Amino acid sequence: MASDPTVTVTRGYLPGAIGRIAELHGIYYADHWGFDLFFEAKVATELSAFLRAYDADRDALWLATVGGRVEGGIIIDGAHAAESGAHLRWFILSDALRGKGMGRQLINRAVDFCVEKAYHRIFLWTFEGLDVARHLYESVGFNLACQQKGAEWGTEVNEQLFECRPSAV
Repeated sequence: MASDPTVTVTRGYLPGAIGRIAELHGIYYADHWGFDLFFEAKVATELSAFLRAYDADRDALWLATVGGRVEGGIIIDGAHAAESGAHLRWFILSDALRGKGMGRQLINRAVDFCVEKAYHRIFLWTFEGLDVARHLYESVGFNLACQQKGAEWGTEVNEQLFECRPSAV
């Protein structure tokens, strides 16, 4: 890949997005956290289910591509926004895009979408140790709401719930 790639951000599904987002998650979390097949399969299965039920009036997906190849993405799942808030999910960037401001651009689009939709709350689940991501979340108004030991990811980690009240941003 070129050292200064031209990145295109597209809203909505592109062919291959499910596999590529699952691949990016699988590789990153295996390499850095020892996650295994359980986690990658969970991402692929849940992302597929989400996209089958996708409603552009309540949900949003942005994909960052370079040369037509998906190199990152972020999703807002608004299916339960009225009750529990919008769920920010599957936020990932390839090594080619990390540290270049693309994460900030994607999360800003996601938060702006939630503001436009007047969602009262945005939340995401992550785990302790992802310090760069945590800094990004906090910089756009997310706060740590709770943490607990859990194995939702396929291995035991200190799970963390972050939330943002868009009206306060």
